[in-house]
Amino acid sequence: MKSGRIEVWPVWLQASRSTLESLHAYLDPQEKVRKASFYFQRLRDSYTLSQGALRLLLAAYTGMAPGRVRLRYGARGKPSLASRHDLQFNASHSGGLALYAFADGLEIGVDVEELRPLPDYRAIARSYFCAREWRQLDQLPAEEQQQAFFLCWTRKEAYLKAVGEGLALPLDSFQVTLRPGEKARMVQLGDDERAARRWTLHNLAPAPGYAAALAYRAPAREVVLHPPCKPAQLLDRL
Repeated sequence: MKSGRIEVWPVWLQASRSTLESLHAYLDPQEKVRKASFYFQRLRDSYTLSQGALRLLLAAYTGMAPGRVRLRYGARGKPSLASRHDLQFNASHSGGLALYAFADGLEIGVDVEELRPLPDYRAIARSYFCAREWRQLDQLPAEEQQQAFFLCWTRKEAYLKAVGEGLALPLDSFQVTLRPGEKARMVQLGDDERAARRWTLHNLAPAPGYAAALAYRAPAREVVLHPPCKPAQLLDRL
């Protein structure tokens, strides 16, 4: 990976049975136990594909075999490499798409959401967005509001994942931009606008019908968004 660059990989969670079996072989014992805990086969397959694709990408960046990649998880569940600390990564998935981001020496967070009908998006926004975000959303034309909701949500989730807090940190404790066409930006963190300026947000368009965002605490870096691929294509790279 080029120094200072962040690379983002969208991966469709679709594969043949033979590809699923290949990816299953790369999972560690703990992952296999978690996979078995899902009641529905489609959820077991989705987990195999998302974890397997992550292992294939980590193998490509580290030079390790996919089955030898060792992961550890923080108190809030954020994953990291157990053996190599300079490569940072984050992952998210929604609908049929997973999104993976990689950077050297920089904590990052990424979130993706399928743009789908969400009848109660206004109630969710009113409950979880900060007052300024809610007012901006409410003032937008009706046809733009649901897109703005997903832009706001992905930016907030990306930040929470970058700091490793998940939803333990209230979503209304900080403000991001949300208007369609407006640059992704952290507006305010608590009462400290200077702290907000230390953060960089990127709007991502990983595939048609999906919204996504990337967050990190550093000046803006070059971001390479790769074309969407399938797990079988990643296997072919080995």
